[in-house]
Amino acid sequence: MTPLDLAGYLIAVLMTAVALWRMPAALWGDEEDKRRRALWGCYAGFAAALWTKTRAVRIALNDSAVTDLAVLIKHYTATIAILAILSYIVAIYGQYPDAGTVPRHVRFARAIQQVAAKASIATLVLLTVLFFTVVDRSVPSDRFVADHAGQWGATLYMSVFYLYLGAASAVCAYQWALATAGAGLRHLRVGLGMMTFAMFIGVGYTVSRTLFLWVSVVDTPSESFALRFDEITEAAQVVLFAFFAVGASIPALSKGRRRAKLWRAQVKLHGLWRELMTAFPEQPFDPPASLARELTRFDTPADLRIDRWAADIADAVEKLRHYVPDTLLPAAKAAAADGSTDPDRAGPLAEAYWIKAALTAKNSGAPASTAAAVETQHATDQDGEVAWLVRVATAYRTVPQDRAAQVLADAAPAPSTATAAPRTASTEETA
Repeated sequence: MTPLDLAGYLIAVLMTAVALWRMPAALWGDEEDKRRRALWGCYAGFAAALWTKTRAVRIALNDSAVTDLAVLIKHYTATIAILAILSYIVAIYGQYPDAGTVPRHVRFARAIQQVAAKASIATLVLLTVLFFTVVDRSVPSDRFVADHAGQWGATLYMSVFYLYLGAASAVCAYQWALATAGAGLRHLRVGLGMMTFAMFIGVGYTVSRTLFLWVSVVDTPSESFALRFDEITEAAQVVLFAFFAVGASIPALSKGRRRAKLWRAQVKLHGLWRELMTAFPEQPFDPPASLARELTRFDTPADLRIDRWAADIADAVEKLRHYVPDTLLPAAKAAAADGSTDPDRAGPLAEAYWIKAALTAKNSGAPASTAAAVETQHATDQDGEVAWLVRVATAYRTVPQDRAAQVLADAAPAPSTATAAPRTASTEETA
């Protein structure tokens, strides 16, 4: 296996990994993610095309009943991928109010929208006709361009595909160059810049190969020169897809980091949330499930699910106030002070003691009464509230059940003399 063959496998794996990574958001995400289905279709299409270029796959397909089948499948999948990326560009850059002056790049995107689908269909039809009529497929080829250099049929066939590929690469390079210049975030500029560079390589790739094929019709090159040219341009295409895959992934890394943070928050909140929802089953939208099931729910975005859990926990705590006395709050604080000397941990630990003791009271059949006092946490935003609840949930897991029961017992109000005397006087008056 040559280094170029190994690079072909690696870039196919990379593009496949990007397609799989972006698939959940594209298929099951919110409206903004669904708009990016077209971009995911581009990743998936190019991943399929790249696999047909790997040595084992292309040899197996080229030696099949349909000679050089790998070439046709590669061009089919690449054409579909190109249509997907053009659709994405139109969706992202073609939206603009009709009233007033419309920027040039928006007018350009709208013009592309008018012809992209028709051009793709025409390209697929023409490629199919030329492949089965004018391309010499009497002998299976390994390197299609090098093996067919000097043949007018293969040159015409490849020129049709390169015209479509080159035009699409130029469109992408133009739009992404403008987007790079206007990007405010550094990671977005870097990602768009890498994708723009990849598209410029794509333009150079298609132009150089088209020129090579037509010059070869006039002056047939040597076999070694044709093979060398094919290897150099294939290496350039590997670089192209590497920059495209990495560049397309960089802007999504910030969102990926946020999703990872939300998943970690779900893991830490799940135990507390599930215990509270079990105590108040009418509270959640859906019955609480296992952590594995909750983490694999793709019908609801993770940030929305975390917001619901935070609201559920807050509502459950509000309901628990009716099952405990006011004295539970100082008892929980005292227990937290005994359990930790760290002031940053004492606050979440005190709330964890209060919740667990209140749950114990509720589950033991304590009657509902007036709302007890609690200490209000003043979070500046939703993220601050979630961060606080994560600390509380972490502390909650360290509170033993018997210790929570003891805190509840310590908080129980003792009967006072002032309370007993009126009851005695009332009895005497009745007598």
